[in-house]
Amino acid sequence: MNSPAVPKASPSHPLDAVTGGAFSAPTSGERAARLREWLATDPDLEVMNEVFKEMSHRDRGAAKPLKEKLDELKRQKAQEHIAAEWAQKAQSLLDHPRMNLADAMAWQRDAARAGAPLSREPLVGLKQALAERIKAVEDLQHRVQVEREAAVLLAQRIEVLSTKPWREAQQVVEALRADVSAWQQQVQALPTDAHWASVETKFPPMLEASRSQLQLVWDAFEAALAQAVAADADPQAPLPAVPVWADELRVARGESVVVADERVAQDAQVVTERRAQAEAEVTKALTQLERELAEGHGKATPKVAAEARGLLKSHGRLISPALEARAQALLAQAGELEGWQRWRADQLREELVAKAEGLLKAPGGQRLGGRKMQETLRGLREQWKTTDQGGAANHALWKRFDTACTEAHKVVEAWLLQVRQQADASKAQRQALMDEVRAWTQAHAQDEDWKRQVRELHAFAERWREAGHLSEKAFADIQPQWKTVMHEAHARLEAAQAASLERRRALIDEAVALGAAPMLRIDAVKVLQQRWQAEAQAVPLDRKQEQKLWDAFRKPIDEAFARKSSEREKVAAAVSAHDQRVLEAAKALEAAANAGDAQRIREAQQALEQALKGQAEAAAAAPAGADAAVSAGSSEASEDTPAAVAPSQPARKLVAMRGDDRPGMKKAEPAARDERRPGRDHRGARDGGRAPRDDAGWGRAPREARGPRLGDTAFRAQRQAQEQAELALRKLAAQAHGEVLTQVLGAWEHRDAEALPPAQALGSRVQASTRSAWAQAIGKAAASGEGAEALLRLEMAAEVPTPAEHIGARRQLQLQLLTRRNEPGPADTWPQDVARVLSSAHDGPAAKRLQAALKVLLRR
Repeated sequence: MNSPAVPKASPSHPLDAVTGGAFSAPTSGERAARLREWLATDPDLEVMNEVFKEMSHRDRGAAKPLKEKLDELKRQKAQEHIAAEWAQKAQSLLDHPRMNLADAMAWQRDAARAGAPLSREPLVGLKQALAERIKAVEDLQHRVQVEREAAVLLAQRIEVLSTKPWREAQQVVEALRADVSAWQQQVQALPTDAHWASVETKFPPMLEASRSQLQLVWDAFEAALAQAVAADADPQAPLPAVPVWADELRVARGESVVVADERVAQDAQVVTERRAQAEAEVTKALTQLERELAEGHGKATPKVAAEARGLLKSHGRLISPALEARAQALLAQAGELEGWQRWRADQLREELVAKAEGLLKAPGGQRLGGRKMQETLRGLREQWKTTDQGGAANHALWKRFDTACTEAHKVVEAWLLQVRQQADASKAQRQALMDEVRAWTQAHAQDEDWKRQVRELHAFAERWREAGHLSEKAFADIQPQWKTVMHEAHARLEAAQAASLERRRALIDEAVALGAAPMLRIDAVKVLQQRWQAEAQAVPLDRKQEQKLWDAFRKPIDEAFARKSSEREKVAAAVSAHDQRVLEAAKALEAAANAGDAQRIREAQQALEQALKGQAEAAAAAPAGADAAVSAGSSEASEDTPAAVAPSQPARKLVAMRGDDRPGMKKAEPAARDERRPGRDHRGARDGGRAPRDDAGWGRAPREARGPRLGDTAFRAQRQAQEQAELALRKLAAQAHGEVLTQVLGAWEHRDAEALPPAQALGSRVQASTRSAWAQAIGKAAASGEGAEALLRLEMAAEVPTPAEHIGARRQLQLQLLTRRNEPGPADTWPQDVARVLSSAHDGPAAKRLQAALKVLLRR
């Protein structure tokens, strides 16, 4: 009987001693337990990564604690990085001398959204420092508002004293002066605060306005009180400007005071004005309330009704009974509308409850899916919030609605669970794909079939793109791993492509040298092209890059062939006499254009046109043309004579001929010659005897009117000369135009009508009468306030932009012009507008705006 075989011991793993025997453990649970014990010793991160890499290939379940530990370390590292980033932002906010409150308040919210650990240092201390800094700035702003209210109260005290006898004001003036002085000291201490630079920009002007206003009131009060004291001591002294004090002093002097009746009249007038003002305010509020009630605006009606009630309470004694009755009736209607709104809100809530409960009552095949159910529930809850904003809450209906939404949300939870399962499957699929790519990389470590490798790597990339959906966070975690794996797989291919790129560049250099040689060797070109094709077939490159390299390789060879063809054409084709004359005229035109003389350029252009039309050789061509006609006539006469066309040499043997392939004809005999001559018109019988149409009948000039045909060199030379001449003429015209504008602005600045350019220099759009009107405007004395609207009209006529500070005035003028239907527009009256601007005083910005407008208007 044979004894059972003893299993052979497997060799120990190199990392087994490091991990406490995790690799040699017999079961997955023991391996996981030993890994947890090893992780409790806080090992090095690099060793942990190496152990996880080896253990994940053997037992993924046992490597799970190690993976969790690595993920935790990664999160801690990410949080440390985020904490450092947000700590730097907070420190920059604290170090800045002027802290923006909005940025400081948003720091904590944005840091929490970014996942920064706000409960750890240094973010805890920075958060506390920012909170203290914000509180200090807010307290300072509150003190500014308090001091502003205190200034208002002091001004009211001064105003009340001005309505009492001046002796009573004289008794309390010292106390009031002390209060004003103390307030001013407190206000002066505010800007010295360390946080004053961080206060919002609206508070310093408010404080300065309160201080200046209180100082003005106090100075006026002191001056009036001093004047009252002086008037009491000296009967001849003037009375103060305070009416109460002036009347009191008049009584003390024994003067007849008729001011009482005037005061009564003034009081009656004041009461009348108050009544009118109160009725106007109440009427305005009631009109707005009527409009809201008519339109049925539920949200705005309570606010408008409350404002109307407040005005009715404050001005009830001043308004008429009819207006009061109208107000009471409208307020009653508003109360009824508020009750209807509550009823309508309950109706809307019941509809929402029915919709929420109906989500689960639908048949199984008609129920909404997870995503659609989630969007529907979100929309129902948003509608409920909107309904609560328009009226009082209904807790009973809310309980039903919330219960129904909670039950319906179970569908969403099941869908979310399914989505997570699909994401896990997709993640596992991607992990398997990465493992496959790693195995492929090791298997093709010595492979040289680069085309097949490109195809397979492209297939891997397509499979990665077609893998299942992942969340943004999961995809952001796994995408770097995929890039690393693909980079390792592409390493050898990229190295081979780099070497092929260098070899192709060397071939390009050889092609450049071969193309630059004086004698082009066709055999060397063919060999070079064969080497290029072999290299391109061996190592594939990106399509665009490969095409670019091929173009660079082919360019010098093509240029060499083109140079050879052009040289052959130059040798074969000599320049005719007509082309020579055109070339000479083109050179003369180029010389005139370079000289910059407009008259000379136009003369050279005319000479070139004459050379193009062949007018120079017309006289010499006439006798030659007559001789040619005589010779042509003699040749035609010779053609009619049979003896003239008889050959003087024996006929050659006919090798090829055009036979007659019609039925019944012999192919050995040539077809009968058409008796029609090329010069005759054979359309008479077919077209009803109509005469043939010449070139003019088709709307073209005959060939002779355009001159003889030019060669390529002469044609390009004359076209280039004409374009250069036209460009020079345009430059000269622009220079002349700029000089004219400079003269106009100079004449306006010096008020010198003689310096104004003549009408011919101003252009075809400016008549002599217009020029005289401009001269008269310049000759007169400068008028104020004449050129602002005219400049706006000129900018509108020329369609040029207006400076930012005048855009509002331009828009207002455009609106005014829209109401003036029969009035001519700015495009029709721009000469008169220029005269108005020239009649005003010269100004630098206005001169620039006028120059910009005239630059366009004078050229049109």
